[in-house]
Amino acid sequence: MKDGVNGVALGVFIFFFLAVTVIGFMAARWRKAENEASLDEWGLGGRSFGTWVTWFLLGGDLYTAYTFVAVPAAIYAAGAAGFFAVPYTILVYPLIFTFLPRLWSVSHKHGYVTTSDFVRGRFGSKGLSLAVAVTGILATMPYIALQLVGIQAVLDVMGVGGGENTNWFVKDLPLLIAFAVLAAYTYSSGLRAPALIAFVKDGLIYLVIAVAIIYIPIKLGGFDDIFAAAQDKFAGPPGGKPTGALAPGAAGHWGYATLALGSALALFMYPHSITATLSSRSREVIRRNTTILPLYSLMLGLLALLGFMAIAAGVKVDNGQLAIPQLFENMFPDWFAGVAFAAIGIGALVPAAIMSIAAANLFTRNIYKDFLKPDATPEQETKVSKMVSLLVKVGALAFVLTMDKTVAINFQLLGGIWILQTMPALVGGLFTRWFHRWALLAGWAVGMIYGTAAAYGVASPTQKHFGGSSKEIPGLGEIGYIGLTAFVLNVVVTVVLTFVLNAVKAPAGEDETAPGDYTADAGDPGVKAELPPATAGAPGGH
Repeated sequence: MKDGVNGVALGVFIFFFLAVTVIGFMAARWRKAENEASLDEWGLGGRSFGTWVTWFLLGGDLYTAYTFVAVPAAIYAAGAAGFFAVPYTILVYPLIFTFLPRLWSVSHKHGYVTTSDFVRGRFGSKGLSLAVAVTGILATMPYIALQLVGIQAVLDVMGVGGGENTNWFVKDLPLLIAFAVLAAYTYSSGLRAPALIAFVKDGLIYLVIAVAIIYIPIKLGGFDDIFAAAQDKFAGPPGGKPTGALAPGAAGHWGYATLALGSALALFMYPHSITATLSSRSREVIRRNTTILPLYSLMLGLLALLGFMAIAAGVKVDNGQLAIPQLFENMFPDWFAGVAFAAIGIGALVPAAIMSIAAANLFTRNIYKDFLKPDATPEQETKVSKMVSLLVKVGALAFVLTMDKTVAINFQLLGGIWILQTMPALVGGLFTRWFHRWALLAGWAVGMIYGTAAAYGVASPTQKHFGGSSKEIPGLGEIGYIGLTAFVLNVVVTVVLTFVLNAVKAPAGEDETAPGDYTADAGDPGVKAELPPATAGAPGGH
């Protein structure tokens, strides 16, 4: 570990940071529309992004700075169990190919900006829509905080901010500056800012991974030596307990599989994933992206190997999140370490901007407009969304500055459990109107309560509660992902209550969508007019 501030690396980092700041503010003029005062323009980029812009935006959105830091950190700490992120990002794309184009079409037809907009229109239930909106906001907040944790990790390794005894304001000043810049250009440019910056972010990350996967193994003697060093570390001291494994043991198979599957189901339930999707100009853009986004999974697999390289390089850190930044500091020339740090830092700015926009849109459309000011104009909606995006980032910053980093990590794990409980209403609603709105709300409540209670009982060495997201599955005796167990309970309750409520003819709510709304592309004349009058727009018509 190098002492003091790495001036060369810091200089390169600042150069790239200033460059993306300029790009962020310039984005306000990119594809500028005549009517800027609407959420379509500020929050969805005018719904005008083509295949490549959407690809970079989604990649920048899903593969975050925390991914860059945490996935190899998990490998560094526990071995191949941390590779669960690779199969789940492979599983997710066939899944989203089946439903995202349908969501895009119906949202384009009816002007939906959020998933809660769709749920309200599909099931005629503001209560269910509110539940989905609140869940999305709660799940997004710690995710934003983790992006700031990623920036902070890079700053710590570069030696910026002083030592432990430094005044807290001076110590956190670099993070505060980065936050202020992020907040300013997000407020000014909306979704266009992260869309443009994503090109720089992804380019840097691909460059750093390509160099690291070749350069570092050469310096360490090759992959044979790297894997041998990892095996020795995970074996533990003679007669001691193993600390990890190059391959998960039989006892970990169920937990590995359920975590990968549950994470895959949850990924595109997050508001920021949907926001990036709805910014596309056609459903074909979405379909094409589901076929080329797996390229990021290839990058992620190579990125994960850095965890083994950190072990072989003798990296010793108290906080595992610092392992990869420290590996770059130790192995790369100072100037290229600065490039790598810039990739991580910019990799935090893009998703943090999109997440704050997505959370703000949920509040504006599904809380402010639905319950506080139903007659809000598009200009008022945009103004409120801009202000809330700032408040969301302030909340995330306060979270990072006042709490232990493990708290943010554990709340993000809890957010994954929560967001998965919105899947029956969203994905189920895209294919059938059979589910009853009250049954969906009850299933959501059961899933949320069980998932939260189960996660509360998982302790870690540093946290008495909310220490993880895996626990023994009741009646099975296997360790599994809590979110998936909660999801199964959610679906069972929803199906059983739907049978009951439909049998007693409980009010189902009005469906404002029609079958043709789910398959029409941009520019299509619309299918609604071709449907029988009794079908189009009828309650339960799809």
